[in-house]
Amino acid sequence: MNFKHLRYFWTTAKAGGIMRAGEQLNTTPQTLSGQIKQLEEWLGHDLFRKRGRGLELTAEGRVALGYAEQIFTLGDELEKSIRLARGQSRPITFRVGVADSVAKSVAYHLLEPAMGLAEQVHMTCHEGKFPELVAQLSLNRLDLVLADEPVSKKIGVKAFNHGLGTSSMSFFCAPALRSQLQGPFPKCLHGAPMLIQGPMSSVRQQLDHWFNKHQLQPRLVGEFDDSALMNAFGREGRGVFTSPTVLEEETQAQFGVEVIGRSTELVEEFFAISVERRISHPCVAAITKAARSDLFAT
Repeated sequence: MNFKHLRYFWTTAKAGGIMRAGEQLNTTPQTLSGQIKQLEEWLGHDLFRKRGRGLELTAEGRVALGYAEQIFTLGDELEKSIRLARGQSRPITFRVGVADSVAKSVAYHLLEPAMGLAEQVHMTCHEGKFPELVAQLSLNRLDLVLADEPVSKKIGVKAFNHGLGTSSMSFFCAPALRSQLQGPFPKCLHGAPMLIQGPMSSVRQQLDHWFNKHQLQPRLVGEFDDSALMNAFGREGRGVFTSPTVLEEETQAQFGVEVIGRSTELVEEFFAISVERRISHPCVAAITKAARSDLFAT
């Protein structure tokens, strides 16, 4: 493969057209089109198709763009690394994906020890859906995925689950709403406004079962993939919400809410997922050690 042709394609895709890419590369549109055409012939697929006066990527073009992004990002990292002054240590690169079902406060407490290493660390965090992050991990685009569920064989990716710890769940609400709830916990939840995790969350599935078991029918007023947004609505008294008991004091202080009850039947698990069976990355080692000895210590 001629990587000059690939760079021309990459620049054109990011610029959104031949004319703007030509200006960035200081070359003529004719030359640029010819170089991209040679790449297409080498790959055996068209990478662009005409759309009105512009261009859009084909399905093969989108695949090629993803690889080109990775190739040239690594190339930039290589150049920066080689150009570092003699005697200057290179920062540890740590690329982590955080499943959007993991509470932001939990993610912070889990990741913070990585920044406390003696060596300089450059951490890049990506948030997304769990299957998408595991796919990125399998392509070595991430060093670690933090999730509240283990990776299963059904996903078809060879990865290893490193258990970080578990926490029971606490129920919170604003003081104004607490005065309106009737009866002891958990009966006070029957008919009460409830803010709850999205249907794909492992905690949501447990909650649905728990409500049925205790014959409770709260009034569902909101479902959230983002726990921080759920907690913000809870702070304003819009409903009762749950959060890991391990962060109980922090949740009360941050959102000005009260604990109305706890359940050891509801358990949220947290995992560090990597492609390594034995942890070697120093940031991952720091995270797992701190989680097991501090955050989730029993």
